[in-house]
Amino acid sequence: MATAKDLIGRWDIVSWEQVFDDGRRELPMGDKLHGFIRYTEDGDMMCMLARAERPNFTSGGQWNASDEEKARAYTSMLAYGGRFSVDGDVVSHRVNISMFPNWVGGEQKRRLVRNDDGTIALTARMEEGTPQARTVRLVWRKAGGEA
Repeated sequence: MATAKDLIGRWDIVSWEQVFDDGRRELPMGDKLHGFIRYTEDGDMMCMLARAERPNFTSGGQWNASDEEKARAYTSMLAYGGRFSVDGDVVSHRVNISMFPNWVGGEQKRRLVRNDDGTIALTARMEEGTPQARTVRLVWRKAGGEA
């Protein structure tokens, strides 16, 4: 059984897979991604994930790039943060900032599994009851650690 202390520190992303109820498998950021999740001793958490090779804007800057380029940037990165707690094998992220407005004020629950190689997996059910219902699995390696 994990405790909050077991998660403290930075964890680098290893993989992210989604398995839809209809059998489809998807790698939302491709097979080359980078990012991290960080848990602090005082209960804060933040998560940032992105495709490893995101194209630069060519039509402008962060505010005046084309709508197409901004949409591509949005779909190639995930970022959110807030507070966290651990209860048994469930890690709860209470979201207070997110690139997804619908997550703010909500809670993202993840099942925590420790793997034999030292990595951890965080899994969750997403969009239950919709055609997009799926199980997501993100594997993380402790930064600076051997796994």
